[in-house]
Amino acid sequence: MATGRWIRMSPRKVRVVADAIRGRPVDEATAILSFIPRRAVRPVRKVLMSALDIAKKRGGMNVDALFVKAIFVDKGPVLRRRLTRARGMATPINKFTSHVTVVLGEKE
Repeated sequence: MATGRWIRMSPRKVRVVADAIRGRPVDEATAILSFIPRRAVRPVRKVLMSALDIAKKRGGMNVDALFVKAIFVDKGPVLRRRLTRARGMATPINKFTSHVTVVLGEKE
């Protein structure tokens, strides 16, 4: 299991990428990620590779039989900003963050 926290991207946008690789073998998931033209691919790939490295180092798992057992994207803290407007008013600007968790499993 690996987590990527405080990713400066909306969870809604990251979930689109996460849904594409859920349940797939790791090598197929990395191939899929290389063809998706979205900014969210980079942090998801980093977390996936981190989970793969953890599985290799802990041992006891067949690396060729690993698949994405679970991947979920949780909402992180919101960075709140203000944009000054006319007549002394302000418009809120919300910058969303995400927490990505990848769990790998072994096919029997």
